[in-house]
Amino acid sequence: MFDTAPIVYFIEEHEAFGRIADEIFKTIKDDFSHYSFSSVITVTEVLTQPLRRSRRDIYEKYRKFLLNSSNFVVYSIDPIIAEKAAELRALYGIKTPDAIQLAVGIENNGTLFVTNDRALKRVNEINVLVLKDYL
Repeated sequence: MFDTAPIVYFIEEHEAFGRIADEIFKTIKDDFSHYSFSSVITVTEVLTQPLRRSRRDIYEKYRKFLLNSSNFVVYSIDPIIAEKAAELRALYGIKTPDAIQLAVGIENNGTLFVTNDRALKRVNEINVLVLKDYL
């Protein structure tokens, strides 16, 4: 399960984190023993800035990656996800978007949540990998 930040780093070739994100995505690109995914929250988050900046080229790169990749799925939010997100918010005091992202990972049997938010490492229901820890 991918949080929004690693996808931004990958698509926009972030100076500090782009390389590690690129390595992760290259590893899973053609390896169908791994299944990678995110949620519609990520779609909303990554498309906002390109729209604000009138950067249709970047907008389309995100859309192509998120919605047309052969080994990447974007999950919707349903009442089961919403309930799990509420549990995570109550238990860990995390923000709603983070709780939804984590709930999507947990409810879809994710084994790893890739993020750059160290605060999410306290969540015990899924293993959390923080990119900052690998620089």
